[in-house]
Amino acid sequence: MKTKRCEQCRGQLGARHAHNARFCSGRCRTAAHRAARQQADPVPSAMTRRRQWVRHTDRKMPLSVVGPKTGPASSVDPETWASYSAACRARAGVGLGFVLSESDRLVCIDLDHALLDGELRPWARRIIDGLPSTYIEISPSGTGLHVWGFGTLGRGRRIRRGETAIEIYDRSRYVTVTRVPFEGAPSRLADLSQVIAELL
Repeated sequence: MKTKRCEQCRGQLGARHAHNARFCSGRCRTAAHRAARQQADPVPSAMTRRRQWVRHTDRKMPLSVVGPKTGPASSVDPETWASYSAACRARAGVGLGFVLSESDRLVCIDLDHALLDGELRPWARRIIDGLPSTYIEISPSGTGLHVWGFGTLGRGRRIRRGETAIEIYDRSRYVTVTRVPFEGAPSRLADLSQVIAELL
């Protein structure tokens, strides 16, 4: 008779386990489910471990999920920010948002209207191809890209040159998070300082 093994710890499943059991204990079941969630979630841990999360409305107004009631969130008031898990569990609004703070060196490069009919526009392709391996996701509209990484800026910048439409922020701003990676982007953040310097 072939012995079944726990899918998590690989220990043998004995007679006390149901014929269709996959795990030897509740601990192994929980660990396996937690690992599966982490694998399925593309957002880098450098972002998810920070208590800088909000929700947002369909008009992209930030919402706080701290406390029993939902209300407006502020990009400069940490008391209105929540943990990643709390923001994910909340049902307020239509999606997630991450608040950039000058204390964490996280930066977002927002490429507006970078996609046309699902294809990357030439100006955006030049930027994407010059990036180090970092997390990039498609914006809620489906036409923009959010490039996440490390860097410092001092104040937000908007760059408009012909079709090129770029915004860069590293503080006092929240950015929507869709968890839809672009072109298999990795779940990690790279230093974008050189890229930002070239764009500016």
